[in-house]
Amino acid sequence: MSTRLPSTGNRDAVLDELADGPELDVLVVGGGVTGAGIALDAVSRGLRTAIIEAQDWAGGTSQWSSKLVHGGLRYLQQLDFKLVAEALRERELLLDSLAPHLVKPVPFLYPITHRGWERPYVAAGIGLYDTLAHVGAKNATMPIQRHLGMKGVKEAFPDIKEGTMVGAIKYWDGKVDDARLVLTLVRTAARLGATAVTRAKAVSFPQDASGRVSGAVVRDLETGRERTIRAKTVITATGVWTEKTQDLAGADGGLKVLASKGIHIIVPRERISGESGLILQTEKSVLFVIPWERYWIIGTTDTPYHQELSTPVATSADIDYVIEHANVVLDKPLTRDDVIGTYAGLRPLLQPGTKGDEQSTKISREHTVTEVLPGLVAIAGGKLTTYRVMAEDAVDLALGARAKELPSVTAKTPLLGADGYLPLTRQAAALGAKYGWTEQQVIRMLDRYGSAISEITELVDERPELAAPLQGAPAYLRAEIVHGCTHEGALHLEDLFDVRTRLTWEAPNHGLDAVEEIADLAAEALGWDQARRDAEVRAYRARCEAQDAAAAIADEPTAAAVRSEVPGVVEAVARTVG
Repeated sequence: MSTRLPSTGNRDAVLDELADGPELDVLVVGGGVTGAGIALDAVSRGLRTAIIEAQDWAGGTSQWSSKLVHGGLRYLQQLDFKLVAEALRERELLLDSLAPHLVKPVPFLYPITHRGWERPYVAAGIGLYDTLAHVGAKNATMPIQRHLGMKGVKEAFPDIKEGTMVGAIKYWDGKVDDARLVLTLVRTAARLGATAVTRAKAVSFPQDASGRVSGAVVRDLETGRERTIRAKTVITATGVWTEKTQDLAGADGGLKVLASKGIHIIVPRERISGESGLILQTEKSVLFVIPWERYWIIGTTDTPYHQELSTPVATSADIDYVIEHANVVLDKPLTRDDVIGTYAGLRPLLQPGTKGDEQSTKISREHTVTEVLPGLVAIAGGKLTTYRVMAEDAVDLALGARAKELPSVTAKTPLLGADGYLPLTRQAAALGAKYGWTEQQVIRMLDRYGSAISEITELVDERPELAAPLQGAPAYLRAEIVHGCTHEGALHLEDLFDVRTRLTWEAPNHGLDAVEEIADLAAEALGWDQARRDAEVRAYRARCEAQDAAAAIADEPTAAAVRSEVPGVVEAVARTVG
């Protein structure tokens, strides 16, 4: 069993084997965090498992989140104690044992704006938050809250505007590269024997004589070829596409979801002086100012969305909204010129009735799993932090009575790279000296790959020139681009910019300073000829131009139309290379 995901050279063979081989126990449709978690849960119970995704891994909602692993103070305010306690337990598992290389503690300041009653009120709430996090935890990872006056606030966040608060409570949550988490879940499932294929879309769900769904007809979007994959149970985890997926089976019932758009802006780390994050209440949502290594992530919005699901964009109105609300507390106000990147995503929120214009902020984020038809299970709702619980519930329902005989073991299954991660952090300087990297470069890679950094060093051992940073994006090594192709299943240039790195939004101008260099590395790794390489570059540039054009438009439908005019990468490349 290999952790290498299928790529250009072996996708056809992998899909043929799925179609011609034994019937699967579980076929998962949807490669976001929930689907990836389901694949890992199923295969770790000993079930013959495959997962398909119509885009790239995390291609929909899961790569566009606020990058937080948290219980959700917002839900505590709504008295949703069960959801908060569940999420905090999952946060502790990820931090402590499942993915300590990916999930890290991050401090936040909760502003106190009134003297007297507000501090004890907020302290009680965050105190309950901390208590729920520590209940049942043998060695709780997070510190408990600290009370700060204005002197302490200015030390933690020097760029706080005078007069916007009288103090703060400092508390801790978790942060994660969401796309990296999804990719690691998929590779962990593959290591245990699951088959995982991207750009493979379920187009129908055939049924046997009894009316039970018997698998899926899957279209390879790279070639257009269709194959039938047989499975005892199909589990769909397609987020905002849930209803469209259910319609493929001709189901009368099923889950209903509301698509809610959230956008974030990226600002250089040096632009704002501060070590802690901020959590701010707005009239529509919660605004996070989140510190990362080289930048700040600021967001989010929460608005109903009715445009093309595959291409949400941050409009100029969205960007101005986030800047305006961040500037309420920033001593040096942000402008549009400070924004080096943006991203937009859609949350799949469960909706009890028919679709309408209800405020999405009032709809529960708890998940629901149901059998839409015999043999077809659907799951929707929830949040990134609770992906493992959602996955367990989905596989339990699929197994029925057998679930007691085959209970989930994912709470005790560390993700790829977790084993040996901590000892390696203490060897970072020595490892860096061997390859000409700084200790900080090694730590950054350990926080992306964990002990699987050995895959990077093996590439460098074979080709020492890959040890060098990208000239146009020095935060990444040349080896990481090759690794994205050889080990992580990248098929297109945009896969490398969106998921294997995050250059599409964390670098100015969508990382285009590095596009030619990355295209050369990808072309060699994936066997592209010059025509294909150039087509990939044109497709990525066109997408970036469309996003920038949309970001200059305030009106949502107009901005969405501008973005959706640019074809997807598969179609764009096919047009130019025949």
